[in-house]
Amino acid sequence: MRQTMTQRLGKRVGKIGRKAAVGAAALIVLLLCGCHGSKEQSDFAVPEAFDTAKQYEITFWAKNDTNKAQTDIYKQAIADFETLYPNITVNLRLYTDYGKIYNDVITNIATQTTPNVCITYPDHIATYMTGSNVVLPLDELFEDEKYGLGGSELRFDSPKKEEVAEQFLEECRIQNHYYALPFMRSTEACYINKDYVEALGYELPDVLTWDFLWEVSQAAAKKNADGTYALNGQNVMIPFIYKSTDNMMIQMLKQKQAGYSTNSGEIQLFNDTTKSLLYTIADNVKAGAFSTFKISSYPANFLNAGQCVFAIDSTAGATWMGADAPLSDIDESAKVEFETVVRMIPQFDPQNPQMISQGPSVCIFNKEDSQEVLASWLFTQYLLSDKVQIAYSQTEGYVPVTTKAQNSEAYQDYLARSGEDDETYYKVKIEASKLLLEHTEDTFVTPVFNGSTSLRDAAGQLIENVVKSVRRNEEIDESYMEKLYSDVRALYHLDEGTASVDGKRELGPLPLTSVLLLGTLAGTWVLIGVYVLLQEAKKRKKE
Repeated sequence: MRQTMTQRLGKRVGKIGRKAAVGAAALIVLLLCGCHGSKEQSDFAVPEAFDTAKQYEITFWAKNDTNKAQTDIYKQAIADFETLYPNITVNLRLYTDYGKIYNDVITNIATQTTPNVCITYPDHIATYMTGSNVVLPLDELFEDEKYGLGGSELRFDSPKKEEVAEQFLEECRIQNHYYALPFMRSTEACYINKDYVEALGYELPDVLTWDFLWEVSQAAAKKNADGTYALNGQNVMIPFIYKSTDNMMIQMLKQKQAGYSTNSGEIQLFNDTTKSLLYTIADNVKAGAFSTFKISSYPANFLNAGQCVFAIDSTAGATWMGADAPLSDIDESAKVEFETVVRMIPQFDPQNPQMISQGPSVCIFNKEDSQEVLASWLFTQYLLSDKVQIAYSQTEGYVPVTTKAQNSEAYQDYLARSGEDDETYYKVKIEASKLLLEHTEDTFVTPVFNGSTSLRDAAGQLIENVVKSVRRNEEIDESYMEKLYSDVRALYHLDEGTASVDGKRELGPLPLTSVLLLGTLAGTWVLIGVYVLLQEAKKRKKE
């Protein structure tokens, strides 16, 4: 007897439907872990020897910012690594946004299909850890005599643990364990049109202060009688643009020695110092002196067109900044010639500068096969070899994370050739790298915990909301600030998950977007399961 279409569909879906309950349960467990916290534990043990007789296939998720040079470096690194270890195949998957990597990992945790190796941020890793035994703690691997950092059985020159810059390595420590290796590091820099500063009658100091920057920016906002700007004669001038407003607020608070969060996860962002900073920002928006990337677009585009005096962006974005920037996004006809100067971000106390350390790290996801995990670790270590570190750092204003690479003859030669051309040796890019190298001791990182990503977003949201409100001619007063604090707290669920147990912060809730995403996936699996059960019930009834 021929089957009906519904019966055939029921059988087909049934193959996956029988796993529906398991899939839904896994998702629900992850959601519950996200709400109540989960301590990371691993039953992984480093194998006595790497099995070279067996083939391994590992996946590597990375971000390349659409920079073809970076893509080529990843591909070359993989090819060189596979030559050293012909029994390991590395499959590269490229992303243009860390947020997309984050969302895909969250989705794949639920279905147990995470990549083997992933470029990410410690804030994100803290959320991945809400799934028990997902991210591999690396302490044991670091110290293994054969396969650890600088191990005796490695087929390449790996840095020893002490050759990984201590400040950068510490950024990868979560709950007293290392869960990642740093890959590249950057900070933020202020890219300045020096010609404009001098045209306004100012001399550029070695260390910018916030007072100086606000004063010059307000002077640059003055207009002619016909409505054009006096400084550039154009219809557009945004004297000061900040790319990452979360970093802006975080660094301002650090410089003021004001609260942001504690290491145990206590949220301190919503304080009087934050409010005072927001009032100052509002005043400068009213004066036409300040805007943000989210509101106005990329700082580099305005800087390169002569429509900006101060542009703050990552040192990793240096190849977009300046009159001769090799990756400039604007039309040649819109570019303006000027001298580009790189400085530290503005400071409240020039004698004790503070600037954020940021940049991608590499984590490894736990798998059942310890040999597969070891293969992943070998590749992760290879990314810290001098050849990869130096090549990648030359693509943008990153610096290598190992002192071994930083002090190498090849890297020192690269730095010494600043300005030799506008590509590999682009002056602004190398000056941005030198800035971080010279001020590594002045950098800091924010505490990492599940929910720290949401707190970071909230810090930037405060500034973005104030800027938008001023542009809409809203009154910025105490009642506005009270509502702003309340709205942003609610938006990012920052009144939840702050309890302490045994002096340690319990992991808070997953970010709302992740909860919604996982909820949708769980709902889909449940619906499939219900459909299959209904079909099987109908079948039994007919029988």
